[in-house]
Amino acid sequence: MSGLFITLEGPEGAGKSTNRDYLAARLREHGLDVVLTREPGGTPLAEKVRELLLAPSDEVMAADTELLLVFAARAQHLAQVIRPALAKGSVVLCDRFTDATYAYQGGGRGLSVARIAALEQFVQGDLRPDLTLVFDLPVEVGLARAAARGRLDRFEQEGQAFFEAVRQAYLQRAQGEPQRYNLLDAAQPLDVVQRAIDALLPAIVERCRG
Repeated sequence: MSGLFITLEGPEGAGKSTNRDYLAARLREHGLDVVLTREPGGTPLAEKVRELLLAPSDEVMAADTELLLVFAARAQHLAQVIRPALAKGSVVLCDRFTDATYAYQGGGRGLSVARIAALEQFVQGDLRPDLTLVFDLPVEVGLARAAARGRLDRFEQEGQAFFEAVRQAYLQRAQGEPQRYNLLDAAQPLDVVQRAIDALLPAIVERCRG
């Protein structure tokens, strides 16, 4: 058995957390050890950084501050959760990872890809997800779903243009590396999305047992 690192990506309201839990249950049916985690966060210290990133504030957070906080939380998360779990052969299912940084801080905030890539290499070394599921849906649908959940966090309060840029960044990354990314239509009913996830299961299980 070998560890497998699977990330679930997408904008607000795309159903990442729900589908992460569904995928975990299906993998456990096959006898696989699954670790569920999320970004930003995943450890007590990284969760405190998450609070800083998501909490609305009267002080405007500089884009570079945001970027550095994201990678600071990621460094802790990798050291305490992701790398140890992979080393013992677990399947790690992470709700967002560095693709989100390219989408939100790159696409949304307009920070350069080169700057993000430099931090990615510094913090992660050669570690990259084995598989990334991108849950795509129209921005207006995602924002409506997010609003229905209740109070909006600092990112969710951004305007439509921000999220259009986030979506396009995700789509560009998925198109640029089709061997790693699977694009799922998250605007479909949940049962349809989960059938698409089921179709990926045999290949995932085979990779874990390979």
